[in-house]
Amino acid sequence: MSAFHDYVRGRSDVLPAGYGEAGMRLYRHLVYLGVHQMLEAHFPEVRAALGEDAWRVLLQAYIRESQWGSHFYGDMKDDFVIFLQRQSA
Repeated sequence: MSAFHDYVRGRSDVLPAGYGEAGMRLYRHLVYLGVHQMLEAHFPEVRAALGEDAWRVLLQAYIRESQWGSHFYGDMKDDFVIFLQRQSA
């Protein structure tokens, strides 16, 4: 399952065995949309300050590098703050 998660989070571009490219791209996109919607709702001023391109790059980095493991999207905002603090250190 690690290869699946690594691909979906953008940590790897190697397709996991047994999965097709189109389906995996869709999974990756759905993860991005979920993160985007949740964090945009909590941090609209950060998105506005950064602009669309920098916001997208930041979210992709967060998805790839974060340690967020909760099953609750609501917990993501706290992990994002920790991620931002690590980025600015």
